[in-house]
Amino acid sequence: MPKMIFVNLPVRDLAASTAFYVALGGTVNPQFSGESSTSLMFSDSIGVMLLTHAHYGEFTKRPIGDARSDSQMLLALSADSKDDVDATLNRAVAAGGKADPNPAQDLGFLYNRHIEDPDGYVWEMMWMDPSAMGGPEAG
Repeated sequence: MPKMIFVNLPVRDLAASTAFYVALGGTVNPQFSGESSTSLMFSDSIGVMLLTHAHYGEFTKRPIGDARSDSQMLLALSADSKDDVDATLNRAVAAGGKADPNPAQDLGFLYNRHIEDPDGYVWEMMWMDPSAMGGPEAG
C-alpha cells in the first residue's frame, strides 16, 4: 500500500470550508463526512479532513491556533500546468479564498501561487516541469 497523507484542519464554518476545498480540487468522501467533519480526497493518496473546532478538540488538548494571524504551516499541492495553477486559484477565490497572500514565483521550470482558505491556512499551488529536474520523466 502506498504511503498516504491526511491533513486535519480545524475550521470555523464547515460548509464554507468544504466549498473552498471542493473548488481547490478536492472530492468529498461521504463515507467519512458528517455534521462535524468533511473528508476530501485530492488523489488516491492525499486527503484533507475538515473538522469543526468542537470535533477537532476531541483529538487534542492543545488550543486551536489562529492561522489568520500566525503562520502555522505552508502546504503545497501540485497542478498539471501553469494555467491549471491560475484556474484553480480563480475557482478557490470564487469560493471564499484570498489569492496571493505570498508572492507568486515564476522561474520558468517552476511556477507557484498561494491561496488562503477561509480560516487563514495558506496553500501553495505549484507546477514544475519534470524535464527540467532531470528525473525519470525527463525526456
